Amino acid sequence: MNRRVARLRAVQTLYQLSLISTIEVDQAIQNTLNDEEEPSDFYKQLLYGTLEHKAEIDSYLSGNLKGYTLDRLGHVDRAIARMSLFEMLYIDDIQMNITLNEAIELAKAFGGIDAGRFMNGVLSNSYEAAIKTDNNK
Repeated sequence: MNRRVARLRAVQTLYQLSLISTIEVDQAIQNTLNDEEEPSDFYKQLLYGTLEHKAEIDSYLSGNLKGYTLDRLGHVDRAIARMSLFEMLYIDDIQMNITLNEAIELAKAFGGIDAGRFMNGVLSNSYEAAIKTDNNK
């Protein structure tokens, strides 16, 4: 599983978890992966890291949604934003612009060109807010 596929699968798993409150993480993983597909370390890092840091990530996203609330975002957009911001903040060996481009492409694939622009703005602003917060600690 390459990184692009891992990101897609992580978004699909996070989507399920946000949509079905009674589903367990292991079941969502099984539902997401193809028959012969094995979860890569990168996929697991994205999924479990996003879930672990969800409250912090949500606070940055919420503060940078102009005219929106996090609950008002679609489940897919929310999953993409959460996972991508986790990657930007916690995975040091990937350049931020690569993560941002991947997030934009995912958003465009699921929601169109406007979704890509929206994701770019939200993630860029949220990342900047997170960096400023960390520098003030």
